[in-house]
Amino acid sequence: MAAKIIDGKAIAAELRARVADEVARIKRRYALTPGLAVVLVGDDPASQVYVRSKHKQTKEAGMISFEYRLATNIAQEDLLALIAQLNVDPQVHGILIQLPLPKMIRVETIINAIDPAKDVDGLHPHNVGRLASGLPALAPCTPFGCIILSKSVHPSLEGMKAVVIGRSNLVGRPLVQLLLNENATVTIAHSRSRDLAKITEEADLVYAAVGKPELVRADWIRPGATVIDVGINRIPTADGKARLVGDVAYEEVSQVAGAITPVPGGVGQMTVACLLVNTVRAACAIAGLTAPSL
Repeated sequence: MAAKIIDGKAIAAELRARVADEVARIKRRYALTPGLAVVLVGDDPASQVYVRSKHKQTKEAGMISFEYRLATNIAQEDLLALIAQLNVDPQVHGILIQLPLPKMIRVETIINAIDPAKDVDGLHPHNVGRLASGLPALAPCTPFGCIILSKSVHPSLEGMKAVVIGRSNLVGRPLVQLLLNENATVTIAHSRSRDLAKITEEADLVYAAVGKPELVRADWIRPGATVIDVGINRIPTADGKARLVGDVAYEEVSQVAGAITPVPGGVGQMTVACLLVNTVRAACAIAGLTAPSL
């Protein structure tokens, strides 16, 4: 039987609707409107698309959207000055620096300059450390979305065997911590791992986040397993255009897996929705309010 398709678009839309309801509630009760500041440096086309989407969805949720578009050759000191300004702005509860940044700017320096309370991307060492310690923290949006998608199939991940392929700071490492917080049994695999197929073949949950087109094959997957594909890869086509594929060979794996996310239409849909959740949580935390259970 073909796998159940995990509809990231529908799940993200439902989550955004809950965010909008929560925003309306805290506006009425506390006269508080969450604000998200997104900073884009340069003119990378993909980044521009992402920033437009974030701006649109932030406003649709009833929040304030602050958008800063900066020149590619901006000095690092000027970017740091903007972050310092946003850190103390009472209308800004979340700060997101769109990655990648130009090579002359040190990403670590920029991330570390953000107030951890407003780090809605979950990349500041303070939040990374809290997440690793099992403490409440703002978690990176993509792995956060992976957990939500997984729980749409398995309401409890407790005791399940999970394999995360990829160890990046953006996805793989924080995803491992989130899975541990769900009491899953976790293995992390990467480019130095031997016999990936052997590692994944007994997993209940497989997460592919390595940026290698269609790396994961059908014979890697235990029949009935849930497969979450984080990869987004552009493959040239004969007509000179490109098609999007994930890190999973979707057509063949979907004949073995019990549930699978498509690309596009899966994990990517969740990232902005989870960013909105983080912004609302940050706003409530800064105001001393109880965090909503979104």
